[in-house]
Amino acid sequence: MPSEVRHLVDGGQTYLVVRLAGVLDADSAPAVHSALLDVLAGQPEALVVDVRDLTVGHPEAVAVLRDVARLTSDWPNAHLVLCATGDSGTWQEAGLPIWPSPEEAFAALGSPVPEHFLTAALEPVMGAARRSRELVTEACARWELPAMAGPACIVVTEMVNNVVAHARTAMTVLLGLHGAGLTVAVRDRSPHLPRFTGGPVPVTSYGGRGLLLIDSVANRWGSLAVPDGKVVWAALDGTGDH
Repeated sequence: MPSEVRHLVDGGQTYLVVRLAGVLDADSAPAVHSALLDVLAGQPEALVVDVRDLTVGHPEAVAVLRDVARLTSDWPNAHLVLCATGDSGTWQEAGLPIWPSPEEAFAALGSPVPEHFLTAALEPVMGAARRSRELVTEACARWELPAMAGPACIVVTEMVNNVVAHARTAMTVLLGLHGAGLTVAVRDRSPHLPRFTGGPVPVTSYGGRGLLLIDSVANRWGSLAVPDGKVVWAALDGTGDH
């Protein structure tokens, strides 16, 4: 019988908690991978993964948690920690901080700062890019980063226009303040990831010249496949070095 891992997302805590229960092995690891990426695509400030009810059927399967942390290290920059009891050595392979309880994890993470994150739901219609620029301008003013408004508006415009022209699905714009920099991301419901070679690309291809513009102003950027589509993200550090 195939193994199974159930997950419950608890948003009523200080930070988001995903409670996993069942048997983690090669068969169930992909579902865990997808579930965690789906939650992280919402740009939480931190995510506590509670594995106290999870049995490890195959030690190598623990690496799925390390892989999720690697894929999301630049975006959404969420603090990813584990909650485990008993022999926590089983979970060392994940390479994540481990706490005995969610409450202790919350204490270590400190107080959340929800005002450092903004989101907006948009439809793939004319005017969506303008609304996304308004959100970026508002965020940069609120976060006292006026010099970053121009580059961030370039990035969000190209991301949103790609969704309008190619994905043609509803989308969510996500902005986050991280120290002296910010991240810009757009989540849509198309599974097709943008392709970028660093050289000339046909204007009609997915991303087209827009990815060249994003690459020219962002310090780092990438895309993340999630269960119902993808997220395209960019980080602007405010250093002027790209």
